[in-house]
Amino acid sequence: MSGKAFSSEVGTGSREENASRHRGPITRRAFASGALALGASNRAFAQGFAGLGETADGFAAVTPGRPFSFPADHGPHPEFRIEWWYVTANLVDASGAAYGAQWTLFRQAMKAGAPVEGWANQQVWMGHAAVTSATTHRVGQALARGGVGQANVEATPFQAWIDAWEMRGRDGFDADKVAPVELKASAADFSYAFRLAAAHPLVLQGDRGYSRKSDRGQASYYYSQPYFTLSGRIVIDDRPIEVTGQAWMDREWSSQPLASDQTGWDWFSLHLPGDEKLMLYRLRQKDGRENLFGNWITPDGASREIAASDNSITPTATTEIDGRKLPTSWRVKLPAHKLDIETTPLNAKAWMGTSFPYWEGPVRFAGSHAGIGYLEMTGY
Repeated sequence: MSGKAFSSEVGTGSREENASRHRGPITRRAFASGALALGASNRAFAQGFAGLGETADGFAAVTPGRPFSFPADHGPHPEFRIEWWYVTANLVDASGAAYGAQWTLFRQAMKAGAPVEGWANQQVWMGHAAVTSATTHRVGQALARGGVGQANVEATPFQAWIDAWEMRGRDGFDADKVAPVELKASAADFSYAFRLAAAHPLVLQGDRGYSRKSDRGQASYYYSQPYFTLSGRIVIDDRPIEVTGQAWMDREWSSQPLASDQTGWDWFSLHLPGDEKLMLYRLRQKDGRENLFGNWITPDGASREIAASDNSITPTATTEIDGRKLPTSWRVKLPAHKLDIETTPLNAKAWMGTSFPYWEGPVRFAGSHAGIGYLEMTGY
């Protein structure tokens, strides 16, 4: 994909990303095949969404009951094939106008084995950054090779970076909260710089951090920091805007998180009244069946897995984008929690028009509960 294909919708930051853009940007959780990023075959992408269902011989397996350790688990896990550090933020300016922001760093191992130094390193890194308003959606990307200092994550002191984009621990950093941190990214037509704090420790998703993706053993290790508060500035077309808001960080790593017949997912992270949080998603299969997963997080930070039989996620309205009809409004029901809400997007055209296109943007919801959050949809 050429630079002009992105036009004003996508900005880039570095020489490395400009040179690599034609090799194929990859979506959020779908940063599954560094081989494609380096111009190799598309065969992996028949194996689940963007290759996430591809077999992972030689890589470590995800198993239940693994103890988590911080700050070590904030750093990379090169024995696993796929990994990401992912932040989404719901923002408002002084007038009350809403915005969204995204910062993501992906790591992908090209092959199993201990990491080697220099350009022979088998780790590929990709960054995504975005800002969204009611009328605009801007995206930047960066691509780097491991082993040469272009991108990496260090657990102590905590810092994650690709080129000049970074997420960095500030003075007083608490590993159990992964806070406070600074977050920044820039592209041709937008930039942002944020300060994030958290009053509560991070939470484990799934069953104590073991997040099952299918009944055939696919899974990831998964934790979140859903309690970030944020202040800072976004710049769109050289116009600075001071903002505050709430942010959510997801951390996952795996070697084969999807089954080969799973086509994509619809994923919600929602900030509920009273400091409750909800993570909920469905994984779609080629035969039309779906797998539902989620966690209800109480104000004291307890994370409780939601049974698949105790929730439903149903599209209520669609938006046509690039010849596709996407379900951009939803009804979400969790009877056990007396939750029945309808979500609407801030910008229904929040389309990430990359080689593996997906939709991601801020939403608001109303009904039994009212609040804000983020929605991601892949595989459409």
